[in-house]
Amino acid sequence: MSLPQDCYILLSYINTKLRSGADLEDLCYDNDISFADLCKKLEGIGYIYDKNKNAFVKGV
Repeated sequence: MSLPQDCYILLSYINTKLRSGADLEDLCYDNDISFADLCKKLEGIGYIYDKNKNAFVKGV
């Protein structure tokens, strides 16, 4: 399965996987996307990765 192209759907998809216990590095590897590329894409809509929450959250 390929990742959703729409950034907001991608955000929802990734955060759902993370809430289900997925590891972000494994998720990136399994979907053939680098962590940096994923972060850059989601930063484009104002979200950053919060390691403590293990989720992408609205940036300040």
